[in-house]
Amino acid sequence: MKLTRHLAVLAIAATVAVASPSTAVAAPPPPPGSMASLGDSITRGFNACGWYSDCADKSWSTGADATVNGHYPRIRAVNPAITGKNYNDAVSGAASADLPGQAATAVSQGAGYVTILMGANDACASSEAGMTPTATYRANLDAALAKIKSGTPGAYVYLVSVPDLKRLWQIGKDSGSARFFWSVGGICQSMLANPTSTAAADVARRDRVRQRVVDYNAQLAQACAAYGSQCRFDGNAVFNYPFQFSQVSTWDYFHPNAEGQRILAQVTYAAGFGW
Repeated sequence: MKLTRHLAVLAIAATVAVASPSTAVAAPPPPPGSMASLGDSITRGFNACGWYSDCADKSWSTGADATVNGHYPRIRAVNPAITGKNYNDAVSGAASADLPGQAATAVSQGAGYVTILMGANDACASSEAGMTPTATYRANLDAALAKIKSGTPGAYVYLVSVPDLKRLWQIGKDSGSARFFWSVGGICQSMLANPTSTAAADVARRDRVRQRVVDYNAQLAQACAAYGSQCRFDGNAVFNYPFQFSQVSTWDYFHPNAEGQRILAQVTYAAGFGW
């Protein structure tokens, strides 16, 4: 009798625990019927399929390429209404100062879902001194988010962490080809200058540049929290992902190649809204 009563109590407790709001997992919102991507050359798919050219079809976000399997085809699989309503508003070479203008374009397109990956060019300056101050980065981000919230209040926004630029240095510094392109192209010299140097000044510089990216990502998380329930931050999923040398374009040893775009799509979608 005591055992039966004890089991009944456990069953009631389990039912209460399952029903408790504190343990419930929120259902994802309805999949959007349109989307736009904001950002820089990474989102444009630069060097993912052509020599020093954009390849928006292979973008991790709005690209339609089946092998990359970006956000757009994944959403289209669950909501065909999004077909043809994928807008890539990113611009190669853009930095956070360009975000408000890109956001205005996305608003004019009526995007129901907006992805933002911006900050690599803010940290990748010709020198450490040229990096965008963290406060300025946040102000530019806030201005863009304000435009989206006021112009398309029903839109969902996804903020993606800035990749770890020091990881790029780590996987490429031992390649003569990578060092050649980084030097001749003047690519991300704030991080990639003197790539084989172990001098204290160079080690400290790389750490400071990495810290700036960490600071940008902290601002992304805070801005997303301030935006509200219609915003998601990837939780540093991209920053923490250990990208491999084989996922970088051999045309500049900086941008993701098609496989890099595929991984970027996979990592970001998994950390997103759950569509």
